[in-house]
Amino acid sequence: MARTAAGHPRRVDGSRREAHTHGVNTGTGSPSLDHLLAAASARITRYTPDEAYSATGAGVILIDIRSDENRRREGIVPGSLHIPRTVLEWRTAPGSDVRNPHLGHLDDPVILICDHGCSTILAAATLTELGYVDAGDVIGGFEAWRESGLPTAPAPLPGMAPLDS
Repeated sequence: MARTAAGHPRRVDGSRREAHTHGVNTGTGSPSLDHLLAAASARITRYTPDEAYSATGAGVILIDIRSDENRRREGIVPGSLHIPRTVLEWRTAPGSDVRNPHLGHLDDPVILICDHGCSTILAAATLTELGYVDAGDVIGGFEAWRESGLPTAPAPLPGMAPLDS
């Protein structure tokens, strides 16, 4: 990418890339964060914690995208599949060499859960762009799940999982 004399990135057409803040359109024509979240929300299914719990009971995969540290500190949803947000696209993309083997077909619904229910909106919308027909998230995230009194468990300690049989 070309740079200005001050070292700032410059687009191919010569215009300078402007920074923008959360929720504020800086006048560059770029959408605000609020707009991106609204557009992403329109492409996914948003579940209350109780609805998500019922869906998992019917076989829908719940994917926990939280960090290892947050899972150790706060606990986990039993039966959830852990795919950290930092590698979500690689672990879920069809044809990826590192796709998680526990995922089903693109037409199988998946629900994402994060800490507070914000990052999963954009993450689930990204899954729809990868071809998932029914991607959703838990409104309020793990915090709302726990506050609803739904099942949680301590995160397994590294190296403490049972041996493969």
